[in-house]
Amino acid sequence: MTNKQRLSYSILIALVVLGIMLGLSHLQNTGVITEKTFQYIAISVAVVVVIINGFMRRKVKP
Repeated sequence: MTNKQRLSYSILIALVVLGIMLGLSHLQNTGVITEKTFQYIAISVAVVVVIINGFMRRKVKP
């Protein structure tokens, strides 16, 4: 993986996370999920993103 590919994937991941958070916020505002559920899902998404970022960083070839 090159640095350009990593940058592309990072931007894609950021947009996906933004979409997930906006969707969760909408679900919370309409009363489908509670504040606690929102927090748990948001933390889970953040942990997955950190793991993916660490994996991508190891795959970059100098």
